[in-house]
Amino acid sequence: MGQEEAGIGTAAASAQAIVLANVSRQFGNAAILHDVSFAIQPHEIVSLIGPSGCGKSSLLRIISGIDCQHSGSVQLFGRTVARVGAAVEPERRHVGFMLQDYALFPHLSVEENISFGIQKRPAAEVADRTSRIMSQFKIDHLQHKYPHMLSGGEQQRVALARALAPQPPILLMDEPFSNLDRRLAESIRQETLSILRELGTTTVLVTHDPEEALGASDRIIFMREGRVLQVGTPYELYYHPATCYTAEYFSAFNKLSGVYRGGMLVTDVGTFPSAFDVPEDSTVTVYLRPQSIAVSKDGDGLPAEIVERTFRGDGELLKVRLKLSSLELVVQIPFLLPPDTRRVGLVIPSVGALAFPD
Repeated sequence: MGQEEAGIGTAAASAQAIVLANVSRQFGNAAILHDVSFAIQPHEIVSLIGPSGCGKSSLLRIISGIDCQHSGSVQLFGRTVARVGAAVEPERRHVGFMLQDYALFPHLSVEENISFGIQKRPAAEVADRTSRIMSQFKIDHLQHKYPHMLSGGEQQRVALARALAPQPPILLMDEPFSNLDRRLAESIRQETLSILRELGTTTVLVTHDPEEALGASDRIIFMREGRVLQVGTPYELYYHPATCYTAEYFSAFNKLSGVYRGGMLVTDVGTFPSAFDVPEDSTVTVYLRPQSIAVSKDGDGLPAEIVERTFRGDGELLKVRLKLSSLELVVQIPFLLPPDTRRVGLVIPSVGALAFPD
């Protein structure tokens, strides 16, 4: 590719930040990615999520230029950086890449790690940029320490500071919080997202954690077996999943057998409005979230017996058996029932259920 095509810079400020068109990748005879296409807007934080082996990390490597696709193309800010037979080198794509294991240089101090990617700039600029980003991430006091002297959370901050030191317009993050314990991961994730939004960095976050994707993203790209199943906002994927697989990946459900009749979904626990049109008397599977079912301590609603109960801090998770049908449901409630409670009433909402044709 020529110099003009290779350069990204600030050209096409209104262009989409990342565009993948019909990208496929194989390793030997195994197809890893199948005709993947999507677009990411400038300043968006987008999660790539799906089970292990679905191709998430392969996509990051292709976007960054570390790997190449077998078909399709990649554009960054309106410039084609990869197509079959030609590709811009990784260092000329102006893309930051933060790996899962952080990959800090063990023989360099924190300050030297952070400044490593900007050493070709004037010395005064390197010193100023390194100092400012260490202050931004609150790691000034670590500047002379080495990676083996840092905690996991400190290493994560240093790795992120190093990735952002060159001020890349795009940052790719591969499972960046998976090595941290849950509470620390939540805290650092919020700090990280705040800084990325302040900087306006277009970010692609690879994760397998639905809660992380729902809480961190402007949009989610959900993958399975090398294909994109659904793209949308966290709200859209949670409340309007396109498939039952998507629904079950992002939330726990009670699954009920039902029948489509007169435009409604008829089940043993009630009747729900239908969002789709299938032949009359078609069988469907209705999905009902545990937290959408209310429990009446006064016995109002469908009579049920508590089979199991699990303490959840500020609430409980109950397994209950309906008295009239012996159907068992899981119910999540935001309060604690008296220890001797055996029977309750269930109040099933008339809306909020999902359904998929069998």
